[in-house]
Amino acid sequence: MEIRHLPQRWDLDVLFPGGSESKQFAAFLDRLEADIAALQAQVTAPEVSLAQEEAFLRVLNEVQSLAVRLKEAGAFISCLTAQNVKDEQAKLLSGRVKTISAALASVLTKWEEKLLRIDEAAWHALLENEQVKPVAFPLNERRRRAQEKLPPEQEVLANDLAVDGYHAWQDLYNAVVGRMTIPVERNGETVHLSVGQASNMMVNPDRAVRADVFAKWQEAWAKEAELCAQALNHLAGFRLNLYRHRGWDSVIREPLDIGRMREETLDAMWQAIENRKDRLVAYLERKAKLLGIEKLSWYDVAAPIGHVTKEVTYDEAASFILEQFGRFSPKLADFTEKAFKEAWIEAEDRPGKRPGGFCTSFPVSRQSRIFMTYAGNAQNVSTLAHELGHAYHQHVMWDLPPMAQNYAMNVAETASTFAEMIVADAAVKNTSSDEERLVLLEDKVQQTVAFFMNIHARFLFEKNFYEARKKGLLSVDALNNLMLDAQKQAFRDALAEYEPHFWASKLHFYITSYPFYNFPYTFGYLFSLSVYARAMQEGPGFAEKYDALLRDTGRMTVEELARRHLGADITTVEFWQTAVDLAVADIEEFLRLTQ
Repeated sequence: MEIRHLPQRWDLDVLFPGGSESKQFAAFLDRLEADIAALQAQVTAPEVSLAQEEAFLRVLNEVQSLAVRLKEAGAFISCLTAQNVKDEQAKLLSGRVKTISAALASVLTKWEEKLLRIDEAAWHALLENEQVKPVAFPLNERRRRAQEKLPPEQEVLANDLAVDGYHAWQDLYNAVVGRMTIPVERNGETVHLSVGQASNMMVNPDRAVRADVFAKWQEAWAKEAELCAQALNHLAGFRLNLYRHRGWDSVIREPLDIGRMREETLDAMWQAIENRKDRLVAYLERKAKLLGIEKLSWYDVAAPIGHVTKEVTYDEAASFILEQFGRFSPKLADFTEKAFKEAWIEAEDRPGKRPGGFCTSFPVSRQSRIFMTYAGNAQNVSTLAHELGHAYHQHVMWDLPPMAQNYAMNVAETASTFAEMIVADAAVKNTSSDEERLVLLEDKVQQTVAFFMNIHARFLFEKNFYEARKKGLLSVDALNNLMLDAQKQAFRDALAEYEPHFWASKLHFYITSYPFYNFPYTFGYLFSLSVYARAMQEGPGFAEKYDALLRDTGRMTVEELARRHLGADITTVEFWQTAVDLAVADIEEFLRLTQ
């Protein structure tokens, strides 16, 4: 399937015309604020009893409607601030949306207080209502979480203070990144790149270029490290104090609860990975030999091997992705073609964009938008497929009640990684030469290294950082040392040089909406490997089962999801070991081909 001249800038005007100056978006926010105030009046009215079915349904429907509209607003702001980090009006709007979000959170806290007042018999009777049954799981979850938090007045106060406290530290970090540039040499001239553009250059085939960009990268982040340390320290301090007042001892409690998973599951996953780390070290040692160096440095881990330097155009990438998606599921291919042709994807390589990639959904419009910077390499193709997987996941859930669509990040990574695997496997199989096959196979292995080692380093850093932060503020040097220790442990001392400022340069440590924004990626990768293996075993008939699994991701725990759709117990090391060994098989093939 070949398509040409695809737009590489997304269309946001179809959602709210005019960007950050959109009058329609301003009116949308005005109405949202008014409706939240109206809901607050309903929820706090003494005469309103949510034990009565009519009142319960009316408030439930309004809660879901407001949550959908707030998500629409947040998604639009995310797109505006990502496409142009210097859009000052977008930053102001972001602040307003955060304030609106806090207002809704406060109303929901009051709503939860009333839910707690409903006696058990009345509660179970309400859940039997045909309109309520589809959201019984998230409602029970919300009621339980409310029991484990502070009294409602204190939770409301914490939400309000978080706008200019907790979340403001993330805003400060974003401002720092937005003003940063990395000076690098190009054709004898100094060019100032955005953080995203410089990051793309870290996979340049020329080691001298990589080393130079890495050195400049370190210098740039070292200059901003004090501000980043302030942001990270105080963000963590806010979080730890809130946990302390709630009586929560473990910093991992909240991310596990958000992920609807048990600690036994997380421990089993990491143990299975540790059991095979020696094979990853063998790969890193072999790669160093292939690159003609004694030991890899941080900037060599994702470097290409061989001499396959063919650039893949955006249209070529889209055509290939569509073809491979179509082999698995025509529904997936049709959806993807729509996303490409209707300009849902921001891929243009230009200055001023934030680094990284993401997919966000617009539930009112029932559309998604994908953000990345496409530079024509194999990793960009993988990223594109990955984000399209996210968009498809949301697509198959649009007909469910909004509350049943709220799936956690760990299972959110299932569809994205699954889509990435479809494309990566096809790329390896369709190679025209042994050298190209090796290069593409190595690209898959790099993903395994990222999930098993890089993500593990992030997880270890955060666990150690939060324990240390309980005792007081950490200096830049202390943060650097914690980062280095975590990287050395995760990579089994296999590298010659590490990235001490990774704690500063990685956005994920500063995300306030989701603590420990790391292990869900590894979970999603391995869980999707298991799903992918089942798909390869069952063939085209699995596509419908796959959609059914995705649709259930917002209405059960991950342990239940695995039992229902895979017949598996994911609290055991054995489940994860099977998935890990599937990934390690690529490493063994790489080692065999490079003997």
